[in-house]
Formats: sequence, structure tokens, C-alpha cells
Amino acid sequence: MLATYFSVNFLTVMILLAIIAMMYVNRDVKIPATSLFALSMIFMILLTVAGTFDVWTDVSVLSPEEAARVVMLRRIGSAFGYALRPCVILVQILIVLQNWKYRFLSVIPAVVNGIVYIAALFGSRIACFIDDNNSWNPGGPLRMTIFYVLGIYLLILLIISVRAFSSGDRKKSLILLVIFVQAVLAGLHEYMIGTEGYSNIIMALCILEYYIYLTIIYRQELTDKLDANIDKAEEAGEKLKNLSVEVMAALASAIDAKDPYTHGHSSRVAEYSRKLAEMNGKSEDECDEVYYAALLHDVGKIGVRDSIITKDGKLSPDEYEEIKKHPFYGAQILRQISEYPYLSIGACGHHERYDGKGYPFGLKGTDIPEIARIISVADAYDAMSSKRSYREAIPQQIVREEIVKGSGTQFDPEYARLMLHMIDVDTEYEMSEREEVRELAGKDELVIGEYRSKISEGMLITRSVTGVYMTISENEKGHGKKPVPSLVLFDSLDGRVHDTEREIRDLNYCEFGELWFDGKSKQSEARKIQTTVYHHGSGEVKKNNEYKIEAVKVKDHVLIKILGYKQMIEHIIALPDSSRYFYIGLTGEYCKYGNVSTEKTAKEVDENFIPRIAEEVSYIDGPAGDIPNVQIDGYRTDASKGIEVRDGLKIRFHAKCLPTARLVWHCPFVDVFCSTDGTVNGSNYRDLAFMRFDGEAWECDPNISLEHNVTTEDHFKGWDDWKKYNHDGFDTTVTYKVDENRITVTTENAGICAVCTIIMTDIDKPVYTAVTGDQVAITDIHIE
Repeated sequence: MLATYFSVNFLTVMILLAIIAMMYVNRDVKIPATSLFALSMIFMILLTVAGTFDVWTDVSVLSPEEAARVVMLRRIGSAFGYALRPCVILVQILIVLQNWKYRFLSVIPAVVNGIVYIAALFGSRIACFIDDNNSWNPGGPLRMTIFYVLGIYLLILLIISVRAFSSGDRKKSLILLVIFVQAVLAGLHEYMIGTEGYSNIIMALCILEYYIYLTIIYRQELTDKLDANIDKAEEAGEKLKNLSVEVMAALASAIDAKDPYTHGHSSRVAEYSRKLAEMNGKSEDECDEVYYAALLHDVGKIGVRDSIITKDGKLSPDEYEEIKKHPFYGAQILRQISEYPYLSIGACGHHERYDGKGYPFGLKGTDIPEIARIISVADAYDAMSSKRSYREAIPQQIVREEIVKGSGTQFDPEYARLMLHMIDVDTEYEMSEREEVRELAGKDELVIGEYRSKISEGMLITRSVTGVYMTISENEKGHGKKPVPSLVLFDSLDGRVHDTEREIRDLNYCEFGELWFDGKSKQSEARKIQTTVYHHGSGEVKKNNEYKIEAVKVKDHVLIKILGYKQMIEHIIALPDSSRYFYIGLTGEYCKYGNVSTEKTAKEVDENFIPRIAEEVSYIDGPAGDIPNVQIDGYRTDASKGIEVRDGLKIRFHAKCLPTARLVWHCPFVDVFCSTDGTVNGSNYRDLAFMRFDGEAWECDPNISLEHNVTTEDHFKGWDDWKKYNHDGFDTTVTYKVDENRITVTTENAGICAVCTIIMTDIDKPVYTAVTGDQVAITDIHIE
């Protein structure tokens, strides 16, 4: 009696141990373990009671009264056990229907358990039965089949457990392994004592699977709730962050609104500052701090009288002293925001100078907080490139020159260098403050009365084809006069037409000519204008008052097509040289431009796209040295032949700026690169670094770092004299020193001594160098 009781309860102990093991595995999940354990214990107790009263006993050795009691107890236990079994089967069916992931682990025992239950319930002899002596007897065709299916099922459990372990899911592997081991041990124990325990094995598996099912469901629900809470927290945080940004932006806009000429200043400075921080490798959080500090850098102007902020013309000494207090006011205001202590840094320090001559505290060099040094150069750039009450916006080229001059004095040299690079890559001048160009805004109009009474802002024409669509109608105030539209062809530093002597001189204004929509033209500074009129439409224009202009520039030639409904006019313009920019402005007489829109192709045209009508202007007809002379009409538009870099290499040449050059960086450059054929832009070209003779340098490859040092000698007389030195022409020498992965390039010209060391990692050799530049002619090149 004890042996059979222990046999049944051995299975119970194994099940309890398995449950404890699974609870340990899931200890990191806050499962309601008490309730699950209690539920499992109820199942265990019920099955243990049923199993205890359903043990095999030889009633022949008992008295009739005892035998009757045993039979009664066995019948009660069997009835109780089989009444419980449908609940377990129902749980298995729910698992099969609801949990796809563990369906395969449940479907086999569910089917087998159902068969056993039906067989035993109806006394069928297909599996097992109770004989006349009230004893269990195996038999029936399904007995061995059930054992085989259970064996396959346990093998599948083992395989899944091993695979789960190898994939890193140790918890799942342990749970499955516990099920496998306890089932095998229980079956082996019952086999050794001569009983057939497959029914109890199935029951154990059912209960364990029920626990697994609850665990998985709760874990998933917990994960879903956690994810939902995280999403809500992130959403709330994002809303709070957006609200903070919107509040700061609104405050910045309110500050800017005090002066109509500073509209958008704070937001632009914030964007430039963020970009500078990104370029210097700052983290996203650090870039955000720079952005927010820059957004509120002028908050101290709240404490300055409006009459001073909006005053036209130069401030008096007293007024200037008052405006100089706004950094102090701003710092006082923003220090109250203890959560964001960095905000006050930008407000307090953005007018400090790198040479110590700034205000309010006269800090010098790296004593100025880095955030303030970043904002300083961004603020100066936007202030110069924006329109003010007392002046027009300064052209971007001149702004760039001022930053070059201020590097190391007004500005941190590193952030001045980064700002200069931002300007260099901004070929469409998107960084500079642009007034709303109404004639290019789609639905707005440009209404012109007397001849050239209004001229639109210039549209820059490049090597990519620019298309301009428009409608042209009569000006209602023209009293019936026929509209006469035309185009002004020009170049200037600010992309606008000018007519006063001072503006023409200061902004390097040059007017090439004018074209009318009926085919007439006027030649000014252009060398030649060739016009062809085709008396047929283009097919693209569908109405009489609609027009399309197509324009493209290649070197010193420009092609402009004016496409109308009934005719097409083609103009080829030969410019004075290749180094000038080319703009077109809409103008005319008694006409109204409407629905103006522009587009530009992404691909540049071929070099021979425009038929040449005049000889190319050359400034390199002089004697050549060891390699051919080279003329660079624009920023790195050409370069000399490549020269392999070696220790002790010297390159001597004569340099002379082109007539259009007027800025400090219009000078020679030295380029260092790799390519298969040793030429710039050749096969497998890899630009490594370049150095300008004005002292600027830039690394062009992520595997390159620079050590750069620029000094001014005693004979340096200022940048104006240095530009004249370049225009007059000079002989110069570039020297190279090579030490393993370091190349040091040295130049000295008119008091500017530049030493640039290029440090290379993972760069394939050989490395080459070439002479290039911006608006400069390089002749008589000798290699030593």
C-alpha cells in the first residue's frame, strides 16, 4: 500500500519541483506567483487524492467489509479523477486555440489524453480496462500507440530544448527540459514497479503546460503594458520637449520682432550653431544644448530700450554701452532656469572675442565656454548676411572674407574654419537671409511700369539647366500699352542689379547685356551675343501668354532659350571670362509676371553643350615649366598634373590672380589625393586634404586628420595688401616632408606662413599632390 501510494505521489513531487523551477526561471517577471502556485497546488492535491484512492489493491486478501470500502474508495477516486480530467483537456484545447507559438507542444497530449479519457470513461477495451477483480489491466490496440506517441512527443521536447539553449533562450530551454526529465523519470519509476503510468505522465505534462501557458500570457501582457507605458512616457516626454522648444522659439521670435530687420535671426543662428557642433563631432544631446542656447542667445535684449534696438544708423557711445549690457541681462534671466544651466552660457558669452577684446568680461581663448564660441561665429555670420536698417545684407563672399580675417582674433579658429566650410558648400547661397522673392514664389506677381522700374532678384545660372515658367500679361496701369518683357544679364556679389557707382564698385557689379522676348538683344560687357529666332513653338507652351526660359552656363558661354507659343528664341552669350557668375533678372516695361516657378536639373551638361562663338580667354599663355600651366576659373575647377609626394619634394611656380578675383581665398591651393592614374578626379580618385595659401586647410577624407598652424610674419601688412600681392603675381615654393603616415606641407607668402601636417590612416599609397585654387593662373611649374 505504501509503495503504490509513493508511486503516485512521486509524480506529484516531480510536478511540484518542476513548478518551483519554472517560478525560479521567471523570478525577474512580476508574475502573481502566489495565485498561480495556489492554482497549481489545487490541481496537485486533487490529483493526489484521486490517485491515492485509485491505487491497485488485491481485494482477495481483505475481509468483505474492507474490500467493499476499498472498492467504494476506488470508485470515488476514479470518478473524481476522471471528472477532473476534462478540465485539463479543456485547458489544453484553449492553449491550442489561443497560443500559436506553443500549439505543437499541446496538441499531441490533448489528443492522447482525450482518447484515454474516452476509453476509460466508457469502459472500452481499446486502451485499458478494469477487470472483475476491480484491477487495472492494460490491453487494446491503442496501448502501444499511445506510448509511441508519448515517446515522440518527449523527443520533440528535448530537441526544442536543445535548440532553445543554442539560440540563447536559456529560460525556455530549462522549462522544456524540466518537463522532459520529470516525465521520463515518472514513467521509468512506474515501469520499474510494474505499473503503466502513461495516464499520470500525460496529466503531469498537461499541468505543466497550463503553467507555461499562464506564464507566457502574463509575460506578454506585462511586456505589452510596459511597452505601452514606455510609449506613453516617450510621447509625453516628446510633447514636453516640443513644448519647451516651442516656448523658446516663441520667446526668440518675440525678441527678434522688436526689430523688423532681425526677423528669424535667432532661429537661423540656432541652426548654424547646431550644424557647427555636428561638424565638430558633438553628440546629439550636446548639439541640442547648443541649439537651445543659441535660440535664446539674444534674450537679454528684452532689457534694452526699443529705441536703441530699432535705431537707424550708428549708435552713440552711451547707446552702445547700453546695448553691450544685453549679454549680462540674458544671463540673469536664463540662470533662473536651473534645469537647463547651459542656456545662460550662450546669452552671456556670445560677444566675447577669442583675443580677449570682447564683452562683457573680456574672456580670452578657451576660457570662453565652447557653446559661446560656437554661437559667436554663427551669430556674426547671420548678422553680416542679413539686411539691417542701416545697410543691405553683406554678400556671402565678403562675409566669408571677414570670417577669414577674424579667425584667431574674433573667432575660435576651429569653428571659424568649420563655418568657412559651410559657406563653401553652400553654392546656392541658401544660408544667407533671403527676402521673399515674390516673383519666384509661384502665385505672387512682379508688376513693372516704366522701363526697368523693377528688376527681380537674380537667378543664378550654372552648368545644370535652369527652367523658369511664367505668364506675362499687360500691366493694368499701363493704359493699354503693350507689355515688353526682358531679361537683364549680370553678375554681382549679392545677386542683385545695381546702378550707383559705389554699389557697382563694392559689389563687383557687371552687366553683360539685356534680352527681349521678341528676339532683340543689347550687348554691354559680354564679348558677343548670337541670337537665332525659330518661328515655331516648342510644344511645351500651350498658351499665348505663357513662356518658359531655359538657361545653362558652361565656362565663359551661356545658352538662353525663350520658349513661347508660336516661336522659340535662342541666345548664346560669350562672357568676358570663365570666372564670373551669371544671373538673370526679370524686368521689362508695362508688363506683369505671374505664376513664376523655377526648376533645375540635377545632372550637369557636357562641356561641349554650348557651341562656342568666341575664343576662350586664357591667362596662361606664358612659358611652361616641367608640367603644363593651369588656369582655375572658379573654386577648384581645374588642377595641375598630379605629382607623387616624396620626402623633400619642392614645387616652385608663378601664381597670379585673375582680374575677377577680389577675395582673400582667391589664391592658389595645394591638393593631396590618391588615384590610380595619379590625376585629380582620375580613376579611383580619393580627395584627402587641401590647403589654401591664405592659411585655411580642410581634411576631405574620414581617415585623415590635420595639424594646422598659421602664423603672420612681421612683413605681413594686412589682407588688403596680401590681395594686391596676389593680383600682382608672385613666385612661390611649396615644400613637403614625409614621415611614415605624416605629410607636412609648408608655404610662406607675403607674411602668411602656413604649416599643415596631414596624418593618414588606412590610405593606399602612392599619394599625389597637385596645385589648384580659385580664380588664379598657375604658370612655370617646376618640380624638385
